[in-house]
Amino acid sequence: MVNLFISFTSGILLSGAFAPRSLWWLAPVALSLHMYSLKICTKPLLNAFVFALGFNSIALHWTSVYVGATPWIVLFVGQSFLFVPLGFAKRHGISFYPLIFLILEELRSRFPFGGFGWLRLAFSQADAPYRNIAAYGGVSALSATVLCCALVLFTTFNRKISVIPLLPLFILFTSLSVTPIASTKVLMVQGDVPQLGLDFNSRAAAVFNNHVQETKKALAEDSDVDFILWPENAVDVDPFTHKSVGDALDSFDKPLVVGAVIRSQGQLRNVSIAWTKESHNVYIKQHLTPFGEYIPLRSIAEKISSLASDIEDFSPGNSSTVFRINQATVAPVICFELIDDEILSRAAVNSQLIVVQTNSATFGTSPESAQQLEISRVRAIEHGRNILSVSTTGISAIIDYHGTVSQKTSMHVPAHIFADVSLIGGRTPRDKAGDWALIGTGFWLLMVGKARRSRYT
Repeated sequence: MVNLFISFTSGILLSGAFAPRSLWWLAPVALSLHMYSLKICTKPLLNAFVFALGFNSIALHWTSVYVGATPWIVLFVGQSFLFVPLGFAKRHGISFYPLIFLILEELRSRFPFGGFGWLRLAFSQADAPYRNIAAYGGVSALSATVLCCALVLFTTFNRKISVIPLLPLFILFTSLSVTPIASTKVLMVQGDVPQLGLDFNSRAAAVFNNHVQETKKALAEDSDVDFILWPENAVDVDPFTHKSVGDALDSFDKPLVVGAVIRSQGQLRNVSIAWTKESHNVYIKQHLTPFGEYIPLRSIAEKISSLASDIEDFSPGNSSTVFRINQATVAPVICFELIDDEILSRAAVNSQLIVVQTNSATFGTSPESAQQLEISRVRAIEHGRNILSVSTTGISAIIDYHGTVSQKTSMHVPAHIFADVSLIGGRTPRDKAGDWALIGTGFWLLMVGKARRSRYT
């Protein structure tokens, strides 16, 4: 029982590395403690499950804000089962813990229902001194770094000191070239919603009018902007079928990038639109949120929660789009897509600026928005792009390619930000390497597992 208590405690400590606490150093400490609990346990698979329960139940508690406890329990218990194979590190040696953990993290990012990689270790490390490793090897390499730091702590406590797992960090001493080629001035508008909750979109006209009024207020202060950026769900009254909405958007003598819900060929779509009087370029969200924008296993889901029957399935897009606005090439990323490696990589390669349009109204003032902001910060480092993250209710923020937040809003208030941001050319080593970055990271952890295996067990 003692080792299970240690395991559960280590999971709780790991949750503290993520927002809202954002104590990045807790991640390697918590993982090294879990390595110790695995070493002394007699039921390693149960140990791994208990560790994951402590971690997921706290870090994902925000999912219960408006839907109640049942969906939250299903989510954190289901996610915790995907940690169970971590117990095999007991059999093969604790030195293989980092490799097994990373494999499971990659699996959870893809399975089931397209994956849920919200709590990847890397997304707790936006303030870590080694965070720039993401620009070389991606999110996976940053997660691997956390795991290797944990292994070094574990070996140190066992008086078998070895820094071999951290040797790849010497790459951080090489120069990383990021090339600003121009700049653009953007008005980011956070219009807010009349009331937080699941039924925010039943007041779609009010949400739209909030964004119209906040935009007018901002332009009265300064109209010298290249384009205006609105968040996801700011225009839930289809501007293509409601003339008054389209006319209101046309009234702004500036290009807009707006998050909207439309019907196309009878199908519900979550889209980003580059809107001008002369043209409308539409990006359709590709990676939909399971149980939020569509219901997998609907017959079962409706028995678990009556709210499932209220959700009409959206239809996904099948290609990425960039918006060309004056001299800027802008890639829209819509909310949940932020955790999709492939979508982010394509966005970075094809653009000079990434805009993340999101809506946090359905999660109230919970840590969800703060966690999403940390993910955006890591993505900015990974892809060497400035990111503008705009939310209906907050937190909206300007994030530079170092992962630094220069401005941000409070939550659940109308607000706006004038963002004068650089347009970045070139690619990070991670984007040049593509899938080889993940393969290289896996090889690194495999060598760590094999090197002096007897020292770590």
